[in-house]
Amino acid sequence: MSTSGFRKWLAFGMGVGIEMGRADLIVTVVRLRPSGTRVLGELTIPRFREQPAAEWGENYASFLEKLGARHLAATILLPRDEVTVRQVLLPGVSDKDLASAIRFEIDSLNPYSEEEAAYDGARIGKTSSILIGITRRSSLERYTALLSQAGVKVASFTFSAPAIYSALRLYSDTPADGLVALGQDGDEIEVYGESPTRPMFSARLDEPADRVRTLAVSELRLPPETEASALHLELPQPVAAPENYDPARSSLSYAAAVSSASVLHPLSLNLLPPDQRRSASRLRYVPTAVLGSVALLLAITVLAYPKYSDNRYLELLQAQIRALDPLARKAAETERQTVAARNRAQTLDTFRQHTREDLDALNDLTHLLALPAWLNSLQLTRTSVNIAGQTDQAAALIKLLDGSRHFQGSSFALPLQKGTGGEVFSIRTTRKGVGP
Repeated sequence: MSTSGFRKWLAFGMGVGIEMGRADLIVTVVRLRPSGTRVLGELTIPRFREQPAAEWGENYASFLEKLGARHLAATILLPRDEVTVRQVLLPGVSDKDLASAIRFEIDSLNPYSEEEAAYDGARIGKTSSILIGITRRSSLERYTALLSQAGVKVASFTFSAPAIYSALRLYSDTPADGLVALGQDGDEIEVYGESPTRPMFSARLDEPADRVRTLAVSELRLPPETEASALHLELPQPVAAPENYDPARSSLSYAAAVSSASVLHPLSLNLLPPDQRRSASRLRYVPTAVLGSVALLLAITVLAYPKYSDNRYLELLQAQIRALDPLARKAAETERQTVAARNRAQTLDTFRQHTREDLDALNDLTHLLALPAWLNSLQLTRTSVNIAGQTDQAAALIKLLDGSRHFQGSSFALPLQKGTGGEVFSIRTTRKGVGP
């Protein structure tokens, strides 16, 4: 079975997608089945920022109640102008190290201070390109409070690019030669594209459609004659929808709802802190799955397992087991003693390694803090070093320590002071490559 066919048979579930526009809130609810996507309903809340949250929250709750979707948590698309989207190349970084690599890169990508930034990142397909979304933490907290007052359960705060990417891969693979899709939103155009040379391009521009197409084709390195299609036509086409459903206007909330409902998430970015995420648990399917599995196992047992007709054979077998039981206990005790001895030897080797590492660190400090620097205090632990002393230029010590192979993250523990022999300093630094 192909990958797209496998994904198709996993297309089960319901999802709520909400696009937070500049003025209106657009809500779309969908149901997924292998046979296709059904739009159950659409709700537009005009000028929601100017209304009391509790008031439009009642409309939202009634809307979900009518569709039997009150239990669902929504995927929220933040306003695009409040999200900074970056793509970085991280070749050679494994999935388990990806989060650490993103944290390392975020300082150079973040337009806000570290304290203000909320971010998340994920690998685009199987490429080395990483998609990162960054927003102000204050904006996130403001929207969280607003939706909480309205009674909206929130599973995810994300943006258009990952929602579109996931929705496009619900039932089929994207075209191998690339695509460019445009969606109109007021005076702006949402553009999304993919190509063999660039896994994703996403932007919102206040430009004419032809100019936006030309820019996207250039960024994706596609042939100049490549035509752009409407975004809502590239997304999975619903097999059923309400009469008042406008696919062009609701393309982003529809994509968010589809990605929310899908069991598989080809590209998932969630800017909401994990402890604040709500979800409509799929555990309700567990009892049915367990009962089905038990029934299947019972059927296999009845067909494959013979009746107990040879009780004598079982008695003889149990007698042999009892005879060998003392030998088994002795072997287990021997194994326990062997493990204990191995652990003691490992502990001794670890302490010897600690000594070598500590001596190497002290030797490195001796060379780094040469005259005219001198120390009157040195505290060495397994993970850090605290030093205090005097030198004529203390500020240069930070860069000197971080440039060594034993130390990193150096900083002054106390402000510099003038002394008789120069500047009095107190520095704390972290040791590299040492175990506990």
